[in-house]
This record gives sequence, C-alpha cells and structure tokens, in this order.
Amino acid sequence: MIKVGLIGCGFMGAMHSNCYKNIEGVEIVAFADLRREKAEELAVGTNATIYSDGKDLINNADVDIIDICLPTYLHAEYAMLAMDKVKYLFVEKPVALTIEEGKAMIEKSIATGCQVQVGQVIRFWDEYVELKKIIDANKYGKIINANFRRISPRPLWGWNNWLLDYKLSGGAGQDLHIHDVDYVLSLFGEPKKFYSVKNINGEQNSYVNTIMEYPDFVVGVEGTWDLPGSYPFTATFRVVFENAVVENAGGKFMLYTNDGASEIKIDKKELVGASYKGGNVSDLGGYYNELVYFCDKASKGEKIEKATVVDGVSSLEFLMKELAFKG
Repeated sequence: MIKVGLIGCGFMGAMHSNCYKNIEGVEIVAFADLRREKAEELAVGTNATIYSDGKDLINNADVDIIDICLPTYLHAEYAMLAMDKVKYLFVEKPVALTIEEGKAMIEKSIATGCQVQVGQVIRFWDEYVELKKIIDANKYGKIINANFRRISPRPLWGWNNWLLDYKLSGGAGQDLHIHDVDYVLSLFGEPKKFYSVKNINGEQNSYVNTIMEYPDFVVGVEGTWDLPGSYPFTATFRVVFENAVVENAGGKFMLYTNDGASEIKIDKKELVGASYKGGNVSDLGGYYNELVYFCDKASKGEKIEKATVVDGVSSLEFLMKELAFKG
C-alpha cells in the first residue's frame, strides 16, 4: 500500500484526492491545510490524520509520497523540505514561481535522490496523448501548422484570490498558458524562433499569444484568463497535416480527411466519488492519468520520466522568454 500525504486541500487538492481514492493500492493517510475544515472535508471516509500545516505533515506523517497542491509561491519551500522526507514527490504546476527556485529544486532532487513529478497534466490528458501518438505514427504526413488555445474566466476560486496576485501566481502566463507551452515543447522541442505578444492588465500578464517557428511548420499558442465569469473555459487544439486535420474543440475530438469527417473515440475511466466544486475543469481524466503514472513509478521504485522537475523548469524558462519578448 502506497501511503500519500497531501498538502493543500483547496481546488487542486480536491482534484488529487478524488483521483487517489480511485487508484488501487494507494491510500491518503495525511492531509494538511491551514483551513482545517477543507482537510476534514477531503478526509471523509478515510482514517487520515489532519495536520494544520504542511511542514507538520512532512515532519511527522508516516508517508511514502508527498503531493504538494499549494499556491505557486510556496512550491519550492515545501518541496525542498519534502525531498528530505520521501523518495517520490509530486508538485503541482508550475514547478515554482521563479527559475532560480526551480533550479534549486533540481539540485535538491539530485542531492537527495528524490524523484519529482510536476503537474503538467496536459501531457497525460487523453486527447493530447492520442494526438502525440498520431504525430509519432506519421500517418497523415508532415505537420503544416498547429494551434493550441486555452482561455478561461478569471480564476476567482483560489484561496484569498492568490491566483490574481501576480507576485504569488505568476499570472495567466505561468498558471494557464504554461500548460500548452509545456505540451508543445514536449512534442517538438524549442522552436528556432518565436514571436510573442501580451496584454498586461495591471501587474498581470493576462493574455499571451505566441507563434513558435520550427523548420517545417509553425505553432500558435494562445492563453488568457481575463474573461467574465459567464465565459466558458475552453481548451482546444487543431493540427493541420499534409493529408488530414485533427481537431479537439466543442467537446468533440475529430479527424478530417478528403474522405470525410469522423470522431476519434477514447475510452475514459469513470471515477467513483469524483465530485468537486469550483475551478475550470469538467473531467478528472488527465489528473487521474498523471497520478496513476506517478504512483506506479513509486510502487516499482522506478525513475520518473514524464513531466520531470527538469521538464518543468525548462518550460518555465521558455515561458519567461515569452513574457520578456519585445519584438
């Protein structure tokens, strides 16, 4: 039995809690949150111990792995402590608030031997996993162009509105746009050139649109969260190949060829008790997939190879280049 300590019981902590409860051979034995009622809510139906602070959990809980779902500005501090405690650590994305913090986490993971996975969940999201398979198979010829888009209403669900404080979250760039940036980099590596435009709302980078130029194709990546609460969260992609178009939009995952249009079907696991409030997602699939991968690696004592701490820092470094781009 893999024993989990979950630090941070807000929106994302609830996501992870629901997922762990659906993974065989895994048990959350400790929850930590400053708001005890949040931890108690997630602990219903378990025998988990409640801690008032993540540091208490790190120091005192009998756990095999630790999962950090704290606000971004706290990631590095708690991750560094957790790496002295366990050999497997999960840290929500982005890996850290600054590149310097991220690099310190890499150094700490090397020094302690702790395997660290970062919550770059799009690498594990079913439609994006399938897209990678399609690209790798080269079934429809060369890529001509691609577009990835992630747009959201203002994230008002964070504790004390920390997401809207650029100094705590890094803004829409680090918290939202980095999802698609990380995925594109995982597919194609860094582009030979890129061009980026931003919309700055106060201190927030509330809108980012980047064109990434590769030798034979271009990729557009757009992200914003500066929209009214009534606007629906939307995450889409469209990849144009020589002989087909693959598109995920409007709730459908489609293949278009000269022979016609067809829906790409994916079997998804139904999760028990997967109810949650707030946030901007309607499907736990990607979160479940990434944590299944993480727990499987921990149970076997194997190296984390997807969404590593090095991957997380590399994506953060590229994002910072985007935000600094002046044309």
